[in-house]
Amino acid sequence: MTDRYLVVGSPIRHSLSPVIHQAAFDELSIDATYSARQVEAGKLKPVIDDLRAGRLAGVNVTMPHKSLACELVDRIDGDAILASSVNTLLRTGTEVVGMSTDIPAIRAEWQRKSLPDSSVLILGSGGAAAAALVALTGMEVFVSARHPSNLENLRQRLGIAFEIVPWATPVPGVALVNATPLGMNGESLPPGLLAGAEGLFDMAYGALPTPAVIGAKTLGQPVVDGLDILVAQAGLSFEAWTGYSAPRKAMRKAVQIAQGW
Repeated sequence: MTDRYLVVGSPIRHSLSPVIHQAAFDELSIDATYSARQVEAGKLKPVIDDLRAGRLAGVNVTMPHKSLACELVDRIDGDAILASSVNTLLRTGTEVVGMSTDIPAIRAEWQRKSLPDSSVLILGSGGAAAAALVALTGMEVFVSARHPSNLENLRQRLGIAFEIVPWATPVPGVALVNATPLGMNGESLPPGLLAGAEGLFDMAYGALPTPAVIGAKTLGQPVVDGLDILVAQAGLSFEAWTGYSAPRKAMRKAVQIAQGW
């Protein structure tokens, strides 16, 4: 019987998860399908019920469901407890377990690309920024967002210490984390941020490498791009569901073809 996997969110049309995961299933000759489903805020429970009943084999959740899913699953695993955010749902026996593969993927890619591990400037205040804060605990952390009040809320929710700096203010000598959508449609990061940085971790991705990725590579900085992190977190989800080692080269090749890289 064919196993069915889903990614759910709103909006969901832009998701590359079906391309990535179907490539993995096909590469390993696993009888499974992976598709995207538009699910509005507050409508996640039927999906979880289908997973619990065995009608689905696994689910990825994206915005706006990452926090709400924590309230609907039977158990939250690992770093997702601190972040209060999950992106992967799996069934163990009769339980539905929520986990975050975003956080370990950030750590893994950070180490793989040898980014500096002393100080970091995170741009953003949403779920991606929260995942980065949890993943990079132990470093000296600066955070900048257009709406500083969001950062106060984030600090209280996570209980993680960080210094708030005004939006678009360069901090010399840091690794720069872009946890905003800037770059997905060709936008540049605010001027001056890259020049004094010692590496870039860009969570945005689009049809082409973002201007920030191009700029950082021109400066000779170590770079993690949006496709790196996308494939890394997808690979961890795949492994949690199937128990097989994810074919990451095939997954990245599929998404590069889909994006025209």
